[in-house]
Amino acid sequence: MAPWNSLWAGRAAIAGGNAYRDMPVIVKMENPNWSISEINGGGDNGEDFLARVGGQRRRVKNTKQITWVFRLKAHRAAGCLAWLTSAAVALGDAARRRVVAGRTDSDATDGECEDVAERAPTSRRSRFYTLIKACLMMSIFLLVVELAAYSNGKGNLVVFINSFNASWIRFRAAYVAPPLQLLADACVVLFLVQSVDRLFQSLGCFYILVKRIKPKPLSPALSDAEDPNAGYYPMVLVQIPMCNEKEVYRQSIAAVCNLDWPRSNFLVQVLDDSDDVATQALIKDEVEKWRHSGAHIVYRHRVLREGYKAGNLKSAMSCSYVKDYEYVAIFDADFQPYPDFLKRTVPHFKDNEDLGLVQARWSFVNKDENLLTRLQNINLCFHFEVEQQVNGVFINFFGFNGTAGVWRIKAVEDSGGWMERTTVEDMDIAVRAHLKGWKFVFLNDVECQCELPESYEAYRKQQHRWHSGPMQLFRLCLPDIIRCKIVFWKKANLIFLFFLLRKLILPFYSFTLFCIILPMTMFVPEAELPNWVVCYIPVLMSFLNIVPTPKSFPFIIPYLLFENTMSVTKFNAMISGLFQLGSTYEWVVTKKSGRSLEGDLISLAPKGLEQLKYGSVPAINLAIKEQSKAKKESKKYNRIYKKELAMSLLLLSAAARSLLSKQGIHFYFLLFQGISFLLVGLDLIGQDIK
Repeated sequence: MAPWNSLWAGRAAIAGGNAYRDMPVIVKMENPNWSISEINGGGDNGEDFLARVGGQRRRVKNTKQITWVFRLKAHRAAGCLAWLTSAAVALGDAARRRVVAGRTDSDATDGECEDVAERAPTSRRSRFYTLIKACLMMSIFLLVVELAAYSNGKGNLVVFINSFNASWIRFRAAYVAPPLQLLADACVVLFLVQSVDRLFQSLGCFYILVKRIKPKPLSPALSDAEDPNAGYYPMVLVQIPMCNEKEVYRQSIAAVCNLDWPRSNFLVQVLDDSDDVATQALIKDEVEKWRHSGAHIVYRHRVLREGYKAGNLKSAMSCSYVKDYEYVAIFDADFQPYPDFLKRTVPHFKDNEDLGLVQARWSFVNKDENLLTRLQNINLCFHFEVEQQVNGVFINFFGFNGTAGVWRIKAVEDSGGWMERTTVEDMDIAVRAHLKGWKFVFLNDVECQCELPESYEAYRKQQHRWHSGPMQLFRLCLPDIIRCKIVFWKKANLIFLFFLLRKLILPFYSFTLFCIILPMTMFVPEAELPNWVVCYIPVLMSFLNIVPTPKSFPFIIPYLLFENTMSVTKFNAMISGLFQLGSTYEWVVTKKSGRSLEGDLISLAPKGLEQLKYGSVPAINLAIKEQSKAKKESKKYNRIYKKELAMSLLLLSAAARSLLSKQGIHFYFLLFQGISFLLVGLDLIGQDIK
């Protein structure tokens, strides 16, 4: 027998060894379900052996192998089919519960709005819904007429319908199609302009990535925080504005109090605007616990709660001790900065007197919670990775995100301070600071954890505020922008790109083109939209949006459909802000779930606190008990959204009409977009509350 080392000598040694030349080699491949034996040889004897044994026996073996492969694939297909069936049954059951409950978005919202007096009158709120219903009724009527005209029935009624249809065809060709086509062409032009802007932003982000452009402090890194005199540790004021947010106040206070910064050089202000006495007591008690543990923290509560968040921040900045601080960091109640947040942001201010704001990006603890949070994550990742980063690098200006940022207090005061005139106080102060010449820096590599809205109701209200406020601000700021003594290109960027293109034109054409004009062209075929407008360019734009989150590529089609679905809310909000309707001033606190509460409190709980009788970690079990109790007491339920349901019926009726003219891409787009509106209208996309 050959020595063992010849087995490891490579092909040359094996080829030279006659001991293995005529020996058949048996290779056995095993699987939990089946096994195959391969018989091969290296010489003539091996070939003779295969020739004798092969033939019919090999064919039988190959047949068995193929049979098992097909069985395995059939088993997988059956499992996939079973999963799809169970998902469809669960979806149908959820839809049935929504319909049986009968709760709609027009019902009372259980105090979700901070001030009921700020709610828009029902008549104003129903105008937009009335417009959608009118389009729906007209589309259904025309569909019924055309279906009756296509049938070969007889009788006076059929003759009347054919006569009416012929008159309608002549009327629409002469009077309806030309203005509809003109509006469609105008929307297509706006769509192309906005697509070009999106493309240039993506190219700018690619350039930053290739060139590895990254904002860097002008001065060296900080020294050890244990010795404040050894580095740059200016006085920093940290503010946490909150309102009735008992689900998340503990982890935000804990995260801020654990910032790696000399204790004597920063002060935490907990700005509580809660109107619930129990919540006030809980937050105040938490502040006292951290104060006893050595943190420099104060609790403030306003008696007159005016101006929402802007009024809260303005009141806090009026304190006498604020003059001792140079910078102010702002974190919303659900934000949890990492301990090195100040160390990575504040140094950018040193020796850079023109710098007014350093903004960090957001990261999300619940981005994979459901389909709604996944789609939000795509949107916001593009906003930070592309929009904020590109604007920060090339023009040193972007909209302040309202949280996870550090302001130079001098810049805030020079810009006029916080104003309560809009519901987007963050964008307001950013625009005024830009007009004063202050520069902004965006740090894409500095993250701050927060939560995404998990229910469609919370997300819809958040988006309404985010899209109505900018139009309201545009009306107020336009005269100041025109009169301001800044270079012309900065004025043009503010007016045409920052406000008009990205805040007004985007929601306008998204709703008008894809939700109104496209279905109307099915009933007025003389006006048409080309396939590249309906399919190709939207898919390309969705691809660009999803590039910053590569793991989300399987959701590219749901993302495209959902963005068109949200255009109803965004368009309504834009119109409200532009024409100063009542809902413009509506502020609804986004509901939080406090998903990261337990883990964060265990890691960040202050040391040395008095132990509680039912837990070994201070305040942990109490927080978890309070959170579960709050969830039981809160009255949450899913709703039916009438505008989205009406839009789904409009699009589905247009899809049915497109079958008569055999328009393939238009049919599939309208069909899937109608289904998307149906799912959102039945509140099946976000958190399911049974």
